[in-house]
Amino acid sequence: MPLTGNKGEWSEIYTLLKILSDKNIYSGDSELNKVETLLFPIIKIIRDGSKGTYEYEYDKDIVVIKGNCEVFRISITDFKDQAKVLLEKIKAANSSSFSVPETEVFLNRFNCKSIKAKSSVKTDIRVVVHDERIGHSLELGFSIKSQIGGASTLLNAGKTTNFIFEIIENQISEEIINDINNIKSKHKIKDRVKKIRDNFHNIKFIGTENGIFENNLILIDSLLPDIIAYLLLKYYSSDLSKTTDLINDLSVYNPLNYNLQNEHPYYSYKFKRFLSDITLGMMPATVWKGKLDVSGGCLIVKDDGEVLCYHIYNRNDFENYLLNNTRFETASSTKYDFGYIYQEDERYFFKLNLQIRFLK
Repeated sequence: MPLTGNKGEWSEIYTLLKILSDKNIYSGDSELNKVETLLFPIIKIIRDGSKGTYEYEYDKDIVVIKGNCEVFRISITDFKDQAKVLLEKIKAANSSSFSVPETEVFLNRFNCKSIKAKSSVKTDIRVVVHDERIGHSLELGFSIKSQIGGASTLLNAGKTTNFIFEIIENQISEEIINDINNIKSKHKIKDRVKKIRDNFHNIKFIGTENGIFENNLILIDSLLPDIIAYLLLKYYSSDLSKTTDLINDLSVYNPLNYNLQNEHPYYSYKFKRFLSDITLGMMPATVWKGKLDVSGGCLIVKDDGEVLCYHIYNRNDFENYLLNNTRFETASSTKYDFGYIYQEDERYFFKLNLQIRFLK
């Protein structure tokens, strides 16, 4: 059976081929531009696949691949050529899942039988680089995010990412509830939330549907659940979707009444920390204790095939990139059960879902 995968999964293989043939990784700035002065020479790449762990090293113009007592020797030129082939195949693909026979034949040359890293952790690839600033070699784990053919998600939606709100009113007529819940427009969830806010002015955030996710957020910052709840209300009742726009709006509104006299960036600082932890290891349904699965940062595959490194040691650029290049997105309300008013014990609630995607 041929290897098949989507554009994001094939981009993981492309990244392996590309950075092996380049022999180095450039850092990116907050606007996804290459920083010419921040270059990390690659010493070794380590990848976990279905056949075990394989290490890729260099012997002049040869890539030496070791794993499970096997040794393969393939020229860097072959990796470079195959990276170009795969990039074009990914760009040209029209289906959600597809095969690339040419690349599969090449991968079979060194017994690579999987295109996607293990899903239990966020590390897609480990790279040993030489950091000239400190004069040492470091093994860094990276997640891979691809822009080829479409923007990847940073935080995937699930019932675990639902936020629950209560409508505090003495009386709510069934007519209004039915009127709101029966909105079937193109942007029905946003239209429903806008009408909820127009009709009911006393709306209170209760908590997240999943207690583990809420505690994970509180571990990062005790007020983070409230901050995200305010962001969700704004997103679902306005035309704002870019994270920076939502944060800027929240900073002006200042619902948590922070002392802004000295212009402390409370909201952006806390939310950048959240984005960083999501990227580096935090998963909504898994207890988060602050241990990073990803020790390096993330590798961004740009639409033109260039691969840029966002390194946690360059924390400002890393976090600013995440903030400047993400947006909120509406997931399937049917699949994740949100976006309508419901009643429990004479109280009225509605849920909003959090999903975050990179900008294209």
